Amino acid sequence: QVQLVESGGGLVQPGGSLTLSCAASGNIVNIYAMGWYRLTPGKQRELVASITSLNTTKYADSVKGRFTISRDNAKNTMLLQMDSLKPEDTAIYYCMGAAASVGYWGQGTQVTVSS
Repeated sequence: QVQLVESGGGLVQPGGSLTLSCAASGNIVNIYAMGWYRLTPGKQRELVASITSLNTTKYADSVKGRFTISRDNAKNTMLLQMDSLKPEDTAIYYCMGAAASVGYWGQGTQVTVSS
């Protein structure tokens, strides 16, 4: 089993920054990729950014140039640095870890961008 715990969400003004953290524990040796998804009421779940065990990254077009995903393997932690935040970035952000045949999810953290 793998446990993923997100932290770092909150309320920020437009143009501000937040850093989300996802701490992984348990049987993480089989996790080959991790990512951040977000969910907004009335919209489909969106893959925001992903990173593989080889540090290959991908971003949604809506966040390119503003968000940066990274991993700290020594600390079993994944980060999402979010800059130049917009109101449309408001959502619940979920951490996801992908193994060979299963995906693991955190409980989510709320990000609200509002003045």
